[in-house]
Amino acid sequence: MLPSPSSSPRVVFASRTNTIDAPTKTVSLPYLPTPAGDSRYKRPSIAKDSKPLKRLKFDRDDSSESEENDLESDDDVIMEDPRITFCRERRRTPFQLHSLLLTNPSICRRQTPSTFAILQSFVSSHKADMFKCQSIGEDTYLTPPYTCHYSNMSDAKAGGVPLLAVGTEQGTVHILNTSRRKDWDFEPPRTTIQPHNNAIFDVRWSTDDSLVATCSGDQSTRISCPKSSTITHVLRGHTSTVKCMAWDPTNTSLLATGGRDGAICLWDLRVGKRHQNGDIMASSPVMTIHGAHEDTLDKSKPKARRGKQNPAPRSITNTLYPDSEPFSLISSSSFDGIIRSWDLRQPSTPKKKSSKPQIPQELHSSLLDPTTLHGSRRPRGIISMAPGKGPSAGLLFAIGADSRVHTYNLSTLSPQTTSMFHDNLKVTSFYVGLSVSTCGRWLACASSGTPGSSFLFDVVNASWPCSTTQKGVELKGQAGEVGALDWAPDALATCSDDGTVRIWRPDLETHIKCREQPEERKWDWNWSM
Repeated sequence: MLPSPSSSPRVVFASRTNTIDAPTKTVSLPYLPTPAGDSRYKRPSIAKDSKPLKRLKFDRDDSSESEENDLESDDDVIMEDPRITFCRERRRTPFQLHSLLLTNPSICRRQTPSTFAILQSFVSSHKADMFKCQSIGEDTYLTPPYTCHYSNMSDAKAGGVPLLAVGTEQGTVHILNTSRRKDWDFEPPRTTIQPHNNAIFDVRWSTDDSLVATCSGDQSTRISCPKSSTITHVLRGHTSTVKCMAWDPTNTSLLATGGRDGAICLWDLRVGKRHQNGDIMASSPVMTIHGAHEDTLDKSKPKARRGKQNPAPRSITNTLYPDSEPFSLISSSSFDGIIRSWDLRQPSTPKKKSSKPQIPQELHSSLLDPTTLHGSRRPRGIISMAPGKGPSAGLLFAIGADSRVHTYNLSTLSPQTTSMFHDNLKVTSFYVGLSVSTCGRWLACASSGTPGSSFLFDVVNASWPCSTTQKGVELKGQAGEVGALDWAPDALATCSDDGTVRIWRPDLETHIKCREQPEERKWDWNWSM
């Protein structure tokens, strides 16, 4: 017997179940449905008859209550309705942050703590840190060292040996091993080369330390091999003393020199006109920039100077290849504080074969002379330059004849507000050196006015706009004037006119003992003042 329709369980419980007998349909949506929110955190609604909300502008003084000045803010805005308490801030895009980093790198990093206390702990031993430059003549015992430069692979932690090449007044190059040793240990054997019979004003190691280049007063630049102690090349192209030189960081066969004749010569040891001169090969420059810092536009030929009334040429005091732009060359002169950058990639092409030779074009120069900003109306020359490294990368430091260390932007050569000075720092000659430490935190500067003194500065925060001027630490321990200096890892070498080379190292324990017992320690040590 079939059950009646009313007794069927599906019919009886149809109104109490969620079963739907109608066929289901699948609906595809082009978007994901928004889930239902919690009613406890529902945003309060605004009444329909309320006034439109206005954008308020924050005023620091809060003195103006005018409604017109409180509208249309660009940065931080807050809604007028008191129920809405959130603040909206405009954020910078990655492209905008990249642009700001290029213009001002210091905004993207915090200010580094000063290392001034470490500079005050430098000491030097009278026995283990003292080297003498013997004279080759019979009338004197010692000869003044004019220049010095450490090898590029002088990091002892990386397995290298700190080799210091020292050029003297008599044209001799002494290669010294300045590794740390005890006072009773003997000096390591040194290598001596005699490339010139005149004073050496600059000495530089090649990038792989296989060659040593020297600039001399005999109007030549010579390349020597330190392993064999022989001369490999003689470069002649200047008409006066060769003051400075720089190796190309990308090619060991390319270098640039600057002289007192105001010219910059570019050399390639592989090409050029060569002729046999005994056992030495002589080369001519591949390109020459005559009157590099003169006001004339023609740099292809030297400026004619007749009679004694013509001014002296603006000699080139320093040249360097920046690491950020190895295709360019930066130079300074003895006339003013203007620094120029030259493009070595695309020299001007002559229209005819008989026209002017190819010369590099000027990229940019520093339009402002910082040597005229500190009480001096006339311009003063730049003595030496040194590019920054590590935390000071992107900066260029230059010591001027106004006895101040000026700071430039390396990419644009624009002068910065940061400068370094010391009351005892005096510059009276063009034989004052400048060097940045291998870590990029410290700057060492020589002095020609105070005998036996050199100065250390902390430049780790030199790129900050708030940095204006700072004083340094004085190292005093030699009898003559200090002219040349250079850094090795955890060591500084200073050359004095008394014929000695002294090595300074940071040693806090020894420095404290020297401060506590100055009368007893002065016979064995020199320390920072």
